[in-house]
Parts: sequence; C-alpha cells; structure tokens
Amino acid sequence: MNIREKYEQFELVHLSENASKAILSKGRKEEEQKCEIRTDFQRDRDRILHSKAFRRLKHKTQVFLSPEGDHYRTRLTHTLEVSQISRTIARGLNLNEDLTEAIALGHDLGHTPFGHTGEKILNKLYPNGFKHNEQSLRVVDLLETRNDKQGLNLTYEVRDGILNHPSGYDASTLEGQVVGISDKIAYINHDIDDAVRGNIINEIPGKFLEGIGSSHGKRINNMIMDVIRNSENKNEIIMSDEIAELTAELRDFLFENVYYNKVAKSEEDKTMFIVEKIYEFYTKNFESLPDFYLKVYDNNSFGREEIIKDYIAGMTDRYAMKIFQELYIPKPWLKI
Repeated sequence: MNIREKYEQFELVHLSENASKAILSKGRKEEEQKCEIRTDFQRDRDRILHSKAFRRLKHKTQVFLSPEGDHYRTRLTHTLEVSQISRTIARGLNLNEDLTEAIALGHDLGHTPFGHTGEKILNKLYPNGFKHNEQSLRVVDLLETRNDKQGLNLTYEVRDGILNHPSGYDASTLEGQVVGISDKIAYINHDIDDAVRGNIINEIPGKFLEGIGSSHGKRINNMIMDVIRNSENKNEIIMSDEIAELTAELRDFLFENVYYNKVAKSEEDKTMFIVEKIYEFYTKNFESLPDFYLKVYDNNSFGREEIIKDYIAGMTDRYAMKIFQELYIPKPWLKI
C-alpha cells in the first residue's frame, strides 16, 4: 500500500460521514494513472496552484482599481484568505481540507481585469453574458494547458465547487458549500478593512460591531465559529439566523458605501472604456489575437466573440492597459 492509498483509507476512517473522500470521487473526464503520493484532490490543488491563471491573480483588482498602497487586497490575496477560512471551517467540521482548498484556490480564476467592473462590461459586450464562476470553470477545463492538452482534467467535485461557489448556486459537496460561505466571509471583512484604510468609510454601524465583532479578526473568527456550530452533523453549511441576517445587512452596507462609492469607483468609467475598446478592436481584427487563442478557435467550435471574451477575461489590469496603449495610443515617430 503506497502513501496515497494509506491516506485514502485514513479519510474513510477519520473524516465525517458527510465529507467527500478522494477514493469515492466521481473522477475525471479523462482517466489518469494515480499518483503514488497524492490523492486526486491534492493533485487538483497542485495543478491549480501551478497554473498561469493562478499567478495572474496577483495583478487583478479585488475592489480598488490600481491602489498605490502595498496593503490593499488583490484577487490573489482574496483567494488565499478564502482558502484559509475554508480550511479552518473544513477542519472544524472534519470535512476534506484538500478538496476545500482546491476549490478555494480555483474559484476566482475566471475573474476579469478591473474586478467586478470588468465583469460588468464583459457581461454587456459578450452576447451570451459573462459570469466569473462559469469562466473559472472554463479556465480549468479548457484555457489552461497541461502536457500540451487543453484543460487541467480536474475531478468532478473540484469543478462542481468552482462553478457553484457564488450565492444562488448549490454545490453538490459540503466542501463546495464551505468555499461559498467562506468567500462571503472573506470579501465582506477584507473589503471593510481596505475601505477603512482608503478613507472610503470611517467606521461601520455599531450593531455590526456588537453583533459580529469589534475588529477585523474578531468578526472573521465569530463568523467562522458560527458556521461550525450551526453546520456540525448537518448535511448543509449554514450560519445562525442572527449572524446570517447581520452578514446580509453588512454586505448591503458595503454595496451602498463602498462598492458604489464615487471615490472608490472614480476610475471605473475609464476601465470600462478600456475593456470596451479592446473588445471592439479584436471583433474587427480577430486574426490579431495571440496564437494561443487562435489555436483554441481553430481546434474547437466556439464563436469568435467567445474567444475574444476569453482573452480579455484572462488579462491582468496592467496587461489590459498595456494592450490598450499598444492598440490606441500613437507611438513617437523616429527618423533614422
């Protein structure tokens, strides 16, 4: 019995009966030889971690566009915070931490440059609409490559969790549900932290300080503990009614005072213009796309607009601005 087989047996014996076990996975689209050391969920985590799309998250906006300070969140730091919160909850409920971590690391791979502003304009431009969770699944299924093949060939459970992490979706595993609720815990709290640092808000209403916690760390801890207490020995991941209501109200407070704040979003129109003009250029000049995307088009049955959407969604903030500059800003003419 090798290391992987020993750990698979460990999961069967020691994890909660409601936890996902690697040996019971619904598997991959294409069968592969098993690793001697890692379970399938551990391999999926590693494939996501080593992907190009994961590395690009460090230069993608979370909320604040091109912040000058070093301490504002990016899409990468958000992902790491979601991963840690998810693992803490999974451990508290004796669920599969490896599956939880893999889903968490992959859940935002499809996010656009310029945060939700980019998502909003791509949703408007692309005829079939744009949702970052669907794009995240497309990234791991198609746009990332492994051994010269399209896609990372991840397990069903990881793919399901990535697709179904947003509110309004229903992940088929408890681990996927953990990531969904951890995503909300993470962004609500770190967006408050960044908004205070950026002087967008000075304080949050007292009922949230009293009901959830008086500091960033206390709020996260109390939310995590509430989820664990209320989900223990249940086949769903939930908060108490009280904390769930306060969390929803705090989210509404953020939308009103941060996400729609004129100061925080002062550059939004410019970034929407950048995305719109890049989309427009490649609609008229499709053959100017990078070779990788032209090959995806040639080897599949996708429409041109879907490939253009893929290219733009994969851009970092600074790469989008670089492409815009190359396409539309005149270059100095030098006579030699």
